[in-house]
Amino acid sequence: MASIKEASTIQENKSLAFVTCPVTFVMEKIGGYWKPIILFNLLSGPKRYSELKRSIPTITEKVLIQHLKQLESDHLVVRRSKPVVPPYVTYELSRSGKALRPVLYAMAEWAVANSGKFSKTFSRQMKDFPAA
Repeated sequence: MASIKEASTIQENKSLAFVTCPVTFVMEKIGGYWKPIILFNLLSGPKRYSELKRSIPTITEKVLIQHLKQLESDHLVVRRSKPVVPPYVTYELSRSGKALRPVLYAMAEWAVANSGKFSKTFSRQMKDFPAA
């Protein structure tokens, strides 16, 4: 990975925005292309790595692993490992991650209402997701 010059003006501005703007804080935690997709897939409950990979087929293994680690370090995802052979690891939303449910649902509902690409049945399916 490329190193970030900590003394740069861009980094200074970013750190200032991070502490003064709540949207910047949220985007730092769940922003990007893949994080919201991973979080949305975990709304239905705990999943093993292979289940996540199957539910997001276009994500690379490297990116999925990186983002799961970032989401775990940001306390949005909990990694549970059972000491068995072979290892049994599941990922699930933390309490803080579950609090993002209305945000992720709102994003999905907006897409259904405004894109014309998703059927209304998707909107009905979302209502079947377990409540927080």
